[in-house]
Parts: sequence; C-alpha cells; structure tokens
Amino acid sequence: MTTARLKADDRAEATSPPPAGKKRPLWLRVLTVLFFGAVIVLLVSQARRIDWSEVAQVIADYPVTTLLAAGGAAAASHLIYSTYDLLGRHWTGHAVPARRVMAITFVSYAFNLNLGSLVGGFAFRYRLYSRFGLDSPTIAKVLGLSLTTNWLGYLVLAGAVFAAEVVTPPDGWDIGRAALQGLGLALLAAAAAYLLLCAASRRREWTVRGHTITLPPGRLALLQMGVSVLNWMTIAGVLYFLFGMRIDYALVLGALLMAAVAGVVTHIPAGLGVLEAVFLTLLGSQVAQGPLLGALIAYRALYYLLPLAIAGVMFFLLESRAKAERLTGTGLAGPVAGR
Repeated sequence: MTTARLKADDRAEATSPPPAGKKRPLWLRVLTVLFFGAVIVLLVSQARRIDWSEVAQVIADYPVTTLLAAGGAAAASHLIYSTYDLLGRHWTGHAVPARRVMAITFVSYAFNLNLGSLVGGFAFRYRLYSRFGLDSPTIAKVLGLSLTTNWLGYLVLAGAVFAAEVVTPPDGWDIGRAALQGLGLALLAAAAAYLLLCAASRRREWTVRGHTITLPPGRLALLQMGVSVLNWMTIAGVLYFLFGMRIDYALVLGALLMAAVAGVVTHIPAGLGVLEAVFLTLLGSQVAQGPLLGALIAYRALYYLLPLAIAGVMFFLLESRAKAERLTGTGLAGPVAGR
C-alpha cells in the first residue's frame, strides 16, 4: 500500500485528455507497439509449451458433472479475486467503473498466473489503469491493497493448517514438522499484527524514501481477510472436485497451501513443477500417480489456460475502449463525487 503524494494540478494534468488533434509522442507510440508485441510473444510462447493433446485427453476422460463443478469453482474463484481491486476503488475513491475494475483485475490475475507477477500483477494493471486515467500513486495504492488482500488470506489459512499439522512434510524435505508448525504460528501472528495495526494504530502513515505507506481502516482489513480466505478455499475446491471428492478437503487445501510456500522453504526434486511435486508427495499414497497428475493437468487447463484465453481477448477490448474514450475525452477516472 504505497503512494507518493501528487499536487492537485499534477493530478489534473494526469487525468486530462490529450488536446484534440495532437498525436502522442513517438517514443510513447513505439513503447505501446513494443508492449503489444511482447504480449503476443508471451501468449504464443506459453501456448507452444503446452501439450494440447494431453490436456484434451485428460479433459475428455472426466465426467461432465465433475468438469461443471470444477469449472464453476474456478469461475467463482476468478470472480472473487476480481473484487480485490474493488476494495482499492472504495479506499482510494477513484471513479473507474466497478465492472471495468473487475475486468482489469481478472485480466491481470490470469496473466499473473501464467506469466508471473511482474507481467500480470504489475505491468498489466499499470498499463490498463493508466489508460483509463488513474495516476501512478493511485494505481500503486490499489495494487498494494490487492496484493496484501491476497496474502492476508494465505497467512490465516496456511497458518491454521500448518499449526494444526493438517499436513506434515515428508522425509527428505528441508523443513521438519516442528519447523512447519512454527511457521504456521508465525504466519498467524503476522496476520493478527496486520489486523491489529489497521484497527488500533494511531499512526496511519509512514514515509519511506519518499513513498507513503498507509494503513487501511480496520473494517476494510477484515474484509480483505474474508474475501481472500474465501478465494483460497475456493481454489482448493477446484482440485477437490477434480480428485472426485475422494480425498479429504482439508488435505487438498493443505497441499495447495504447501505448494505456495514449497519453492521457498523446501528442496523440490528436479524435473517436476512445484505444484505437481507437492501433490504427488503429500497425496500420492491416496491417489495413484496417473489420476493425480491428470487432475492437476485438468486444474491447470480450467484455472490457468481457459482464463488466459478469455483474458487475452478482454485485454484488447479494454485497450480499444480506453483508446476510444481518450479520443472523445470521456470516461477518464477522477475522484468519486463526495470523496
């Protein structure tokens, strides 16, 4: 939640339309072309790394009811995540319409899942929000709140799961049971500290190297925690359905949360992705390797690839809308009335 203060006249200049008939600077037009080119290259590169025949076969082998349940949970999770930036909209008071905010968040999240946080979480948000008239400090504040929201829910759920020893690290991992339990307690303490600061701290801002770190209100922090916990639990629901509901939900949730931290605190064998390695290790005794890997392939198709295809189309539609509005001088974001 980082913001630098702008003067009022700077903000007005940042959100005002370009003079009629005046072309954008050449360097900005070149940068735009390069950005679009990079997006297309990333999409093509991602598509070429996927064995589409394997994905199609795995999907074809599933009952329709299972796919509908898992697909519904995946859609619900993306919808929940798309509300994260609405919290930032409410907090900052910017006037980008709610539906557009959700569309931008969905596009950013889909690219984030497939291509990394620098591309999705940061580059796409900055690009799209700035195209709709938001200044950089406001974008940074929205982005900071969204990132905090996502990981606040993780702190609460992972802390509870690890502390309660719902899952235990297998032999050979670089973290033992006691260390994982201690990590769980530390995660819970970090979440509690954030909520307490937001609710009770008299000091609401800290300036670090010219940037202002601002605490949201306590009620907003509780809302952050609630929607994030719900989202992480819904993601686990996608996998739970794809496993045919044959594995205890708490174990599926624990494996998902473990996978999110495994790359940092454990040594994962080479040749497997972190997600696959963790699920094979933790759940391999309950599900045969073939069906387990098939479920993970289906999960990636439903939760990663299908949303990416939709997000690619939505990105270009948003860009077209932003260009049209800038040409007419309509739809530029400013403060919400009364803020």
